[in-house]
Amino acid sequence: MNNNYIQPDNWSIIEEGFEANRVKASESLMSLGNGAMGQRANFEEYYSGETFQGSYVAGVYYPDKTRVGWWKNGYPDYFAKVLNAPNWIGINVTINGEMLDLAKCNKVENFRRELNMKEGWLSRSFIATLQNFIEVKVETKRFLSLDLDEVGAIEYHVTPLNNDAQIDFSPYLDNGITNEDSNWDDKFWDVLSVNHENEQAFIVSKTMKTHFYVCTSMQTQVSLNGNVLKQDKIVNDAIDKISFTYQNHVAKGDIITLTKFGGYTSDRNHDKNELISTAKKTLNKVSEIGFDALLDWQKQAWAEIWDMADITIEGDVAAQQGIRFNIFHLNQTYLGKDARLNIGPKGFTGEKYGGSTYWDTEAYCIPFYMATKDQNVAKSLLEYRYNHLDKAIENAEKLGFSNGAALYPMVTMNGEECHNEWEITFEEIHRNGAIAFAIFNYYRYTGDFSYIPEKGLEVLIGIARFWQQRSNLSETKNKYVILGVTGPNEYENNVNNNWYTNYIAKWCIDYALEAISKVKEDYANDYSRIVSKTKISDNELDLWKKVADNMYFPFSKEKNVYLQQDGFLDKKLITVSNLPKSQRPINQKWSWDRILRSPYIKQADTLQGFYFFEDHFSTEELERHFDFYEPFTVHESSLSPCVHSIQAAKLDRMEQAYAFYLRTSRLDLDDYNHEVEEGLHITSMAGTWMSIVEGFGGMRVVNDKLSFEPKIPNEWNAYSFKVNFRNQILKVNVVKGETRFELEGYQDLEILVNGNAITISPNNLVTV
Repeated sequence: MNNNYIQPDNWSIIEEGFEANRVKASESLMSLGNGAMGQRANFEEYYSGETFQGSYVAGVYYPDKTRVGWWKNGYPDYFAKVLNAPNWIGINVTINGEMLDLAKCNKVENFRRELNMKEGWLSRSFIATLQNFIEVKVETKRFLSLDLDEVGAIEYHVTPLNNDAQIDFSPYLDNGITNEDSNWDDKFWDVLSVNHENEQAFIVSKTMKTHFYVCTSMQTQVSLNGNVLKQDKIVNDAIDKISFTYQNHVAKGDIITLTKFGGYTSDRNHDKNELISTAKKTLNKVSEIGFDALLDWQKQAWAEIWDMADITIEGDVAAQQGIRFNIFHLNQTYLGKDARLNIGPKGFTGEKYGGSTYWDTEAYCIPFYMATKDQNVAKSLLEYRYNHLDKAIENAEKLGFSNGAALYPMVTMNGEECHNEWEITFEEIHRNGAIAFAIFNYYRYTGDFSYIPEKGLEVLIGIARFWQQRSNLSETKNKYVILGVTGPNEYENNVNNNWYTNYIAKWCIDYALEAISKVKEDYANDYSRIVSKTKISDNELDLWKKVADNMYFPFSKEKNVYLQQDGFLDKKLITVSNLPKSQRPINQKWSWDRILRSPYIKQADTLQGFYFFEDHFSTEELERHFDFYEPFTVHESSLSPCVHSIQAAKLDRMEQAYAFYLRTSRLDLDDYNHEVEEGLHITSMAGTWMSIVEGFGGMRVVNDKLSFEPKIPNEWNAYSFKVNFRNQILKVNVVKGETRFELEGYQDLEILVNGNAITISPNNLVTV
């Protein structure tokens, strides 16, 4: 299969020509979402070929019982499953008694599918010759409304081309769905009722175990050449499905259209006894508005998002399409409207990885949302973790920690750990550090310290307690060590003294001590409340400081670098350039045993620490560590290329920075890892944004000011982006040889450009 079949375009993802072997990949790439629900780009009509059906409701999940070969104490009871929700988009189309099915047609011509990212809709058109030799033209368009986020809309047009035809539409709701990703093939949904009224239909079901109540609904209307038909329908309802059938004789060249509104109302937002009445009101409202007007609203809503979030690139269509694809899917996944939600690694595009929340949110996504929305969206993501603090303490207790030590889960839906590979669940504890770093990063960027005394300090205390207890004093080293961990590089498990883990542990303790001191001095009431609640004492803080001040960091004098972990130099150090291409990706070609003994790095590990704490090290130190570790890095994690792109740009290696940027921005579009049909890599898409803004734009916060060191790849003529910094919007436009700054704000903003202070006044163009 050609991975590069997507047409180059600045604003759209376009597929031309029908090929069955790329249907599942396109279903992922052209997925739709509106923050509250989402769906893969499945065909509306029946398709008997290989497909991955997927519709999802944000926040609705199932606790699939853990399946492991050998149970270990501390294992979570379940692995959270993002649930495949009842299907509302389905429309069976029968033409002269034969089902329209692209897998069985004699011929499919002029097939074109487009995901329009500028306006937020998906369209498809084709000419099909059925086995009964009737030739029809089909055109469809659908979207999930951003304004009314419990509803989506479909317009489905059919035109008979070579003869008159009997065309029957059977729009349906189907609760007889299963998850692609399931441990035990459990039944996830229990259907409570199936009913209809006029042109509306409803299925109310609840999830097993978690008892989420969801009403899946639809409203339909048929028109001929734009004129609405008032006609009888045949209703077919079963235990878990309902369909309406509209029968029409259509003259050659006439256009028959089915308009379908549908979606989900759930008891996450409504009384479970009023789900049908709520759905009715929503359907009545959207049918009054109509498809075209609702689509106009959609275009306006996306225009407002793009006005702030867009990054323009001149002279490089592949790069432009890549960054917009990433920004689009991030906004489809999470808009910051619901503080109970988070950013799942697959978003609404697939089921892999189960839970909705990983450390990716804090490490990669928060910078994007801080700069392209407002600080309240980022604050919601921080509060999400604060709201789960009790569960993090409970998770730590299960592993033997005490006194309010908190270990945040690697994977979660509700604060409980629901990942059950021991080397990740028990050992990839560096995730705690990203959560603390996000609190620091939020304050550094927004200047809003108030979150820390209100909520953040309690999180920092729980995390510091965990690190103090997880470290132990090595008598031979006379230093505190952290044993038996997995760092960000998951191709090394159960290692001792992973440098990144040890470094971030020390930093977390130091930062917690600093925050306690500031809150004690400036927020006396909050300090008293927190001391009363957490029972911190001077003796405990002294113990933390002792651990932080005496943390061990593995270092090689011979190589003059920090070692990724104690035994890294014991490996046979063969660089990736000497690894045959036929052996890549190693996670699909090698045994796990062979991977663990190899020097190969899945993603930035030591360099992840240099990314977070860049100001702790000199550029020379960064260069030395980059030169040592990058040659061993296979970048088989989606989170890897962006960090390396930022660091290569910092080191003025623009060719390398550009190559890494293109890889991160087009990871899914070009299917680098041969797995796009499983869903997209949503959280790493935020890293793509960072590659431009922090990499090429060189944006940092230095001494409370925005700082830029702009650079431009040879392949580009210009690029621009906006950032919302402390409620003032700064537009940055970089061309070869100069950078232009414009401020949408209310007062002067002093920034640094290549180390020099520049003052930008509102609505005044400044060129450097």
